[in-house]
Amino acid sequence: MSTEGIAPLAGLRAATIPALTADTAPATAPAASPAGVNPYGRLVARGANRPRSAQAPRRSEAELRRIAADGAARLGSNASAEAVVTWAAETFPGSLAVACSMADAVLPHVVASRIPGVDTLFLETGFHFLQTEQTRDAVARTMDVTVIDVLPELTIAQQDAEYGPRLYERDPTRCCYLRKVAPLARALSGYEAWATGLRREDSPTRADAPLVAFDETHRIVKLNPLAAWSFDDLLEYATAHDVVVNPLLADGYPSIGCETCTRRVAPGEDPRSGRWAGFAKTECGIHL
Repeated sequence: MSTEGIAPLAGLRAATIPALTADTAPATAPAASPAGVNPYGRLVARGANRPRSAQAPRRSEAELRRIAADGAARLGSNASAEAVVTWAAETFPGSLAVACSMADAVLPHVVASRIPGVDTLFLETGFHFLQTEQTRDAVARTMDVTVIDVLPELTIAQQDAEYGPRLYERDPTRCCYLRKVAPLARALSGYEAWATGLRREDSPTRADAPLVAFDETHRIVKLNPLAAWSFDDLLEYATAHDVVVNPLLADGYPSIGCETCTRRVAPGEDPRSGRWAGFAKTECGIHL
């Protein structure tokens, strides 16, 4: 279950992950058929899939708020990821999306176990590491998910022309808004719920992340099925289920964003300290 530069985390643990790079010799991913589909019949090509239409039937905001409150009460704060996803499958048939940064494929794997073919949104910023792009391709080729590439309105060249080159060096918040926050908001406009890989141990700002809540920004239900998981839990699941992961996780990047704004993290540092180093910024904005 891999493609060039990508390997499952077989046998690895948080304290002993060997350095993996794009030069690591991997197993070969199952080839897509001539029709461009994976073994589950899902289209794999870049840009082949579209998000749910903003005109698709949706329950009212008031109803979604009620559903979120009911789910939070029913599941509590420490229900298993499987319980959260089972509830989501029953509650949002055909109207839930997964957001995946392609640091690993654990969240889409967990959700797809109950919701085969689930829409999996990948924010294609144009600034990703090569390994992240390769992980996206490996996920599309090997998993029962529908990978949707979410694009900014502006190409990098158009953004450079309007805001000046290397906006990320001068105003990373604006760059994140243009290339992540606004595109995600447009993509989510047709769904009733979305699932994220946010975990409480990631940073102090995420320490109280609920399993289920109403998302005041996107006005839909937000699920964090892995909120109570540790990094070890993540690795153990990836190992047990042979899940594709980004090799940068094992090369000093416990939190992976755009290549322009992510550095390696030294042992003992906060896992997200490598993001936007040198700026008073800890979130891209999609969880605010």
